[in-house]
Amino acid sequence: MASIVKHRKVNIVVLEQDEPIGDHCKPGDIAIRAGADGWWTSFIGDDGAVDSYDIPYPSYQEALWAAKAAAEFGV
Repeated sequence: MASIVKHRKVNIVVLEQDEPIGDHCKPGDIAIRAGADGWWTSFIGDDGAVDSYDIPYPSYQEALWAAKAAAEFGV
């Protein structure tokens, strides 16, 4: 089940591995999603396009920290 962490007025949407980003996120959100290979950090653009980092983070805490850091810069 998706949950939301709010940081600097940015929604960081935490998703389970099988939850689609498009079902839970809107433009301006940051998604972190569990994957078989780690935690992926994705950014939802104004047009709904999803852009992700090249590699996943090994832990939820690292992915959350990266998402919060991106929110600090007004992604």
